[in-house]
Amino acid sequence: MAKQKLAYVCNECGEDFSKWQGQCSNCGNWNTLSEVRLGSGKRSTNSAGGYAGAAGQQAQILDLSAVELSETPRFSSGIGEFDRVLGGGMVPGSAILIGGHPGAGKSTLLLQTMCQLAQRMPALYVSGEESLQQIAMRAQRLSLPMQGLKMLAETSVERILEMATQLQPKLLVVDSIQVVHTELIDSAPGGVSQVRESAAILTRFAKQTGTVLMLVGHVTKDGTLAGPKVLEHMIDASLLLEGSHDSRFRTLRGIKNRFGAVNELGVFAMLEQGLKEIKNPSSIFLQRTEHAVPGSLVMVVWEGTRPLLVEIQALVDESHLSAPRRVAVGLEQNRLAMLLAVLHRHGGLHCGDQDVFVNVVGGVRVAETSADLALLLAIVSSFRDQPLPQDLVVFGEVGLSGEIRPVPSGQERIREAAKHGFKRAIVPAANVPKGGVEGMELVPVKFLNEALAAL
Repeated sequence: MAKQKLAYVCNECGEDFSKWQGQCSNCGNWNTLSEVRLGSGKRSTNSAGGYAGAAGQQAQILDLSAVELSETPRFSSGIGEFDRVLGGGMVPGSAILIGGHPGAGKSTLLLQTMCQLAQRMPALYVSGEESLQQIAMRAQRLSLPMQGLKMLAETSVERILEMATQLQPKLLVVDSIQVVHTELIDSAPGGVSQVRESAAILTRFAKQTGTVLMLVGHVTKDGTLAGPKVLEHMIDASLLLEGSHDSRFRTLRGIKNRFGAVNELGVFAMLEQGLKEIKNPSSIFLQRTEHAVPGSLVMVVWEGTRPLLVEIQALVDESHLSAPRRVAVGLEQNRLAMLLAVLHRHGGLHCGDQDVFVNVVGGVRVAETSADLALLLAIVSSFRDQPLPQDLVVFGEVGLSGEIRPVPSGQERIREAAKHGFKRAIVPAANVPKGGVEGMELVPVKFLNEALAAL
């Protein structure tokens, strides 16, 4: 009997080692190596589990100029926001990984998509966590068309591929990748080796047959996708469905996409009929109070391929602690501390004895630097107890020397604000269009003190 080989794979970066060690020498993380049992038998190069190229074809050496260029055909999922995050629709032969917290609506979104697409193309929904009766009850509750969608309750990858080969679906959903297993690996489902090998076999099948593969993935406590990091490298698109339990809104964000823009955002509302797309997300993030209050300001951020108007709030209060608190929700806390130092040095406002709390309304996470100027002006408004006009919109990056730097797609941001009725905008001087914007008063600023004087 052949002896099984062992390897140790890092859960964070996917690097493998022949011996166990406490720290991964590739990424530097501790206690991330897991034991992987490698298959002992030889695999056929033309089988689903073989390694004969990404699409199972014989590899050939071609000159780059000899590669045929053709536009990749896409088909719509029937949900506009879903198509936006995917880059314009689903690409045949692509592998898509959808993650999210329990109860976020992953299965609901996929079931809505599958029921609609099953009316015009063969589709197979594989469930490894729920029974077929539970899925049927959800589809009936959501008033979805139930005829045409093929269902399968199975966790064996070999059995799934056998049934998929018979049906030849154009769309295949596996819910979820953490519960399926392959007979090639002698370990429990959900382990590093099982998740990696099962995803590799399913992805190879999708590329061989031109099937759109959608995998549901679990997340860890910190919100990242569970399993080995190499799982995100194998698939073509990685999407994350976010949303708190106390809110009916859900955001679908593209973390990786080989066929579209990264960090694209789709917004949905969880209703009794399932997830409903919101075509104008700025409207749900601008539900402000009727009267102007200190520390509240609207900024324009860029999400994927479109501008998004969100409200930022700041609260500055006298601190009774030796180390004043700096709390940022939806923003990077280290950048908040840096901007407070810039405000002290170049704006003349000292907050060293004040607690500073900053929040982006609606649960939006802002990662770009265009929120710097709006953040500082909201802090100044709260510190002075001076409300800002509700028809004012602000964006711009603040440098360490107090200069206001331009941001990408500045003119599109200004036009988006004008569509929502804003009359005045404080923006970087380099982002002001030559002809201006009709109905919008633009205040160009080059330094922080100019922006403070414009309030």
